[in-house]
Amino acid sequence: MGNMTSLDLDSQVRVADIDRWLSSRFVDDLQARADLITLYAFEAELLAIPTRVTQPLLAEMRFTWWAEQLDGVFSNTPRKGHPILEALTELATRRALERAQFDALIEAHIGRVHNQPHDLDAFFVAPMQIAVQILAGKGHDAAVAEAGKLFGLMQTGRDAEAKALRAKANRALKALPAKAFPAVAHASLSRSAPEPVKRLQLFWNTVRGRI
Repeated sequence: MGNMTSLDLDSQVRVADIDRWLSSRFVDDLQARADLITLYAFEAELLAIPTRVTQPLLAEMRFTWWAEQLDGVFSNTPRKGHPILEALTELATRRALERAQFDALIEAHIGRVHNQPHDLDAFFVAPMQIAVQILAGKGHDAAVAEAGKLFGLMQTGRDAEAKALRAKANRALKALPAKAFPAVAHASLSRSAPEPVKRLQLFWNTVRGRI
């Protein structure tokens, strides 16, 4: 993936997902940071679909298209000329990612357009586990499972439940390597907080290794 493409995806994620974009700034390894941005750009594309088409069937057709593209992503033969698919293929190959979590994420999106409840595991826990794998390799899923759920609760307006879960999530995070913490640092950010406040909270979270 060329530098211009990396910059383009980075800009897209900054607009679409400021919380995780800000947390990715704490990743010093530029390849690892770019890989995180690729994951977040893919998720942002999925999130945007219901905002672009109003009919559930049309949205489901677009999600199905993405699901079909995963065949190429996970066989190292992406659709040429599609920056996100090309970058995602490189990422999946480089980091030995597994397809099941990506399929589950798309299925959860299809469920949402048909008014099913948020699947917190598919929407939030699994992507956070993938992000941690990008930064620190496999073997840390349990350490971030509660943080992923907390992130999902915050994102879906269930702040009181998130607050109740925080102590348990932080106990589990003690087992997480420090280099993986930028994958979870954003979990406790309030969606309504201004960007300077978010930057300060992310810095404080990262220094303490807590959310």
